[in-house]
Parts: sequence; C-alpha cells; structure tokens
Amino acid sequence: MKTEGRRSETGVVTLLTWLSKALNRRTSEELLGMRLKAYLALGYVREHPGTTQHELESAMLMDANGVVIILNELEALGYSIRRRDPNDRRRHIVELTESGKRALEGADKARESIEDDVLATLTPDERETFRSLIQRVLDGLMQAVPEPRL
Repeated sequence: MKTEGRRSETGVVTLLTWLSKALNRRTSEELLGMRLKAYLALGYVREHPGTTQHELESAMLMDANGVVIILNELEALGYSIRRRDPNDRRRHIVELTESGKRALEGADKARESIEDDVLATLTPDERETFRSLIQRVLDGLMQAVPEPRL
C-alpha cells in the first residue's frame, strides 16, 4: 500500500488501523504456535503473576465470554490453568504451566522476527521512540476507559 503524497492527509486512526491489519496478516498461528489473542493473554499472565481472570478481561479490552474462550483454549493446550483465589473463592487466578512458558518463549522469538520485519525501515533509536510513544498513547487510553457498568 503506497501512502506517498498522502502522509499529511492520512489520520492517525487510519494509519494505526492499517498497521494493525498488516500485523495481523503477518502474525499467523503457524508462526506463533498459537492464535495471536492466546499469545497476548499468555504474555500478560507472564508479566503479571497472580492475575485474575477479571484483570485479564480489562487488560485485553475484552468481555468475560471472549476471555473464557481464550482461557479454555489455553487450558486445552496445557498452557495455563485457572485456580480459585484462596482469599476470594469467586475469583479465578490464571497461571502459566511449564508447557505454556516454553510455548510462550517460542512465540516470543517469532514475534521478534515479525517486529524486525515490520520495523525494518527504522533505526534502533527510532524503534525505541516508536515503542515508547505507542506505550504512552495506550497508557493514556487505558486510564480513560470507563469500567463497564453491571
């Protein structure tokens, strides 16, 4: 997709949407060894030990049913387990299994390869700036997301 000559006219939302679509095309289940949403969920659980199923819903901006489907898939693969929180039996804590940790390490290598491909035109400093700016925008959006009403 050529964007030359239109750069100043193309909005950020459009560019981010195109970037997301391009990434989704490159991020196949065969490459990661699992679906992208499953990879994102496992990565979040690894970075946030002791996370609850509800916290995962908020972090992934998904409803409870969508997260349950992903967690069912991950449990069927043997990558994660859900345990009742001993302090609050209504909550489930999501944990990685050893098999899940190994699968995640393999998927991380594939993700790094995808990132290298996608960001090939950027210098290492530009890559870090880009990552940092995306993180700041995402952090701002996450603070502004209202909690769903029950």
